[in-house]
Amino acid sequence: MSGMESFWLAVTALGRDEVFIVVLALYTWLWNPGGGRRLGVVFALSYLVNSALKYGLNLGRPFTADPGLASEAARATAGGPGLPSGHAQMAATLWGGIAAQLRRPALWLVAGVIVALIAASRLALHVHYPSDVMVGLLLGVAFAVLAGRVAFAGTGTLRWAVPLGALVVAAFLPAGTPREYGAGLGLFAGFLFVRPDFLPPRDVAGRVIVGVLGLAVVFAVFFALGALPSAVKDLGLVRALRYAVLVLVAVEGVPLLLRRWLPRHAAAPERRAAEAVS
Repeated sequence: MSGMESFWLAVTALGRDEVFIVVLALYTWLWNPGGGRRLGVVFALSYLVNSALKYGLNLGRPFTADPGLASEAARATAGGPGLPSGHAQMAATLWGGIAAQLRRPALWLVAGVIVALIAASRLALHVHYPSDVMVGLLLGVAFAVLAGRVAFAGTGTLRWAVPLGALVVAAFLPAGTPREYGAGLGLFAGFLFVRPDFLPPRDVAGRVIVGVLGLAVVFAVFFALGALPSAVKDLGLVRALRYAVLVLVAVEGVPLLLRRWLPRHAAAPERRAAEAVS
């Protein structure tokens, strides 16, 4: 493996699910609880759209026609069909969504650099065509704009009825359905249901404590649920529930455990989110 390939593999790893979990959790706990919920809902929708297009179009990747074009390590980062690039789309959704909510010029620059590097890594590793990456970026930017503008009901019937509907859909997914659908439906249900009712820590020590302990709890749950037998965990409903529970633990469980550093706020989450964006 060449030095450049090692570099691009490290960059493309920034588009892994685990990295998205870390960034979204830290953003929600430490900066913008209400905005984190809204971004989570949009992220789930982006993930579902990406999956639907990938498996609906079912287009190949560059190494499909020429297996020698990409190394084994590079091919290991490429799951499913090619168009659109999931790494590019989800990175643009996440980082662009954060920038769209916080509206700080420096953050736009950081987000742009990270997304550009992740997108470039997919081309450098020969796991996507330029069209795959371009479509992924365009979709990601569209969802990022949505994350910066839209609000989702935090109370009332919609809070539980829509998430319940998403879980029902997951329960009736046909056998052999790609696992991304169950994961996306679970994320959507989880983020739409939760109500972040806490304030971020005000000091550096509090942020460090919340970040370290919160991520330890989240990943303990993540790996525990991932250790379920494959015959069980890959069922549509079970996979959806795994991700819904993960969101519930991150957004409501961790703040409950760390209430000393994440004090309760009585104001409505969506109101605080709007205030944070304005």
